Amino acid sequence: MRYLLASTIAAFVVTTSPAAMAQAPKQECAIGYVTGVGGAAQNIREYLAMPDRDRYRYLADNPINCRVSEEGRASACTGMTSFRNEKVSVYDDTDNATITVVARVELDQGTYPAIIVVPRPDVKCEE
Repeated sequence: MRYLLASTIAAFVVTTSPAAMAQAPKQECAIGYVTGVGGAAQNIREYLAMPDRDRYRYLADNPINCRVSEEGRASACTGMTSFRNEKVSVYDDTDNATITVVARVELDQGTYPAIIVVPRPDVKCEE
């Protein structure tokens, strides 16, 4: 009886652990809202790997910069920017930690749509 109880508790703990939840089905949506940071994939990975106390400085030291074509398309973005409830279009939902979105980014030349990466918890799907 004790063995059955112990194995049931162990199974419950394993299924509710963060690693098991990371394998849960991803939140799927086409349109969402971002409140947080976004930018180039490499910059977001570095940002997420930093201690919280260093993140603001990293964001300030790495402003977003993109190449803008004659057609008004932003590409080859580097750096990061912050968003406050910005409406985005979900472009790719393949990573457990991040989501690739199309968002309007403010550059020196103006505001342009760009494909950027945002941390998954910063995206809320439109209802």
